[in-house]
Amino acid sequence: MVSLSDQAVTKIRSLQEEVADQGKLLRIFVEPGGCSGLEYGMSFDLPKEDDQRLESGGISFLMDPTSLSYLSGSVVEFDDGLNGKGFEIRNPNAENTCGCGKSFN
Repeated sequence: MVSLSDQAVTKIRSLQEEVADQGKLLRIFVEPGGCSGLEYGMSFDLPKEDDQRLESGGISFLMDPTSLSYLSGSVVEFDDGLNGKGFEIRNPNAENTCGCGKSFN
């Protein structure tokens, strides 16, 4: 299971208003890259055949099976304060993370 913090839910809802009429949902994924080997990504996308459709805080989102295996148990946070980084994924499965918070292995 992947969960969204209350702050992330609020921000995602405001972003969804821009794509709601296109049938797109939030996609959370992992892809090769970054300084630690893998990097997190988020975008709005149409569902694909092998996607898992998850829900947290009333937000439905998509994940492919591989990304879900890397991110199981993670929490998506959002911080827009003075030193905020925006979206951040707290992943208990990551052995090492980069200082930027977007890359892990």
